[in-house]
Amino acid sequence: MAKPVDALALEAAVQPKKTRKSRRFKNQGQLMWMSLPVLIYVMLFSYYPIWGWTMAFQNYKPAKSFAQQEWVGLKQFKFLFTDEGFLRVLRNTIGMSAINMVLGFVTAIVFAILLNEVKNKLFKRSIQTISYLPHFLSWIIVTGIVASSLSVDGGIVNEVLMKLGFIHEPILWLSEPKYFWGIVGASHVWKEVGWNAIIYLAAITSIDPSLYEAAEIDGANRYHKMWYITLPGIKSIVIILLIMNLGWILEAGFEVQYLLGNGVVVDWSETIDIFVLKYGLKQGNYSLATAAGIFKTVVSITLIYAANTLAKRFGEERLI
Repeated sequence: MAKPVDALALEAAVQPKKTRKSRRFKNQGQLMWMSLPVLIYVMLFSYYPIWGWTMAFQNYKPAKSFAQQEWVGLKQFKFLFTDEGFLRVLRNTIGMSAINMVLGFVTAIVFAILLNEVKNKLFKRSIQTISYLPHFLSWIIVTGIVASSLSVDGGIVNEVLMKLGFIHEPILWLSEPKYFWGIVGASHVWKEVGWNAIIYLAAITSIDPSLYEAAEIDGANRYHKMWYITLPGIKSIVIILLIMNLGWILEAGFEVQYLLGNGVVVDWSETIDIFVLKYGLKQGNYSLATAAGIFKTVVSITLIYAANTLAKRFGEERLI
């Protein structure tokens, strides 16, 4: 005779904790074995390299063993925060990252909302496909396109602006420091706006269609629906993505700045990643490069937790 459900629940509750764990492992053993390669990958490439952070507290010399290294405490960090070059690099990184984040969020949200209003399905799918194709191009190709478009000899940007009468002679866009951050931001938007809009389009499809029908009955037009239904409907997704992106505030990029930068705009194009490359590989100062990397990591984690705490305090969706 089969045991009643209440008896099975009582028997499971009084079982020793060790027995329950072994039974759970037996029932989910296949899933655990499947996740083992991922766990090994994370341990090898995400946690094991943290051991290398010790170089930031040493005057690291590659030819010496770990026991022979000279420990210098916080000397590398003190140099970072007193060096004018690093402070300039930090300004560039935060400035370009903030521009990329603001432009990326605004353009992706606006593009997703406008694309959602397109009623012709074929046209809508075509625009969406064309918009996210640049995401799959490498930055080497993208920067080549940008450099060609902004060139003085036959660049399409200069040609169009002169035809429209906005300028009378070609502008050396990549040789003017005041234009560099804007060029980087525009390049990121062109490359990623379609890809970033996908998640907002998915969030919009989850909004109850009856809300739009009720709003239309009440006399709301398209703009009212977008403002009072669509935007509030994707607010939770926007907040979660904003929290995640705050952790990348010191990740302004490397390829686009390195490839488009030159000696004329170096004071505005150099980021922390380029700073690490210059000191770590070119000058062999691995300790200083590691200290800069630790600084990036600590700031990113702090910003994520701060943004998550603020979201929790105001009753919004949070990541953790």
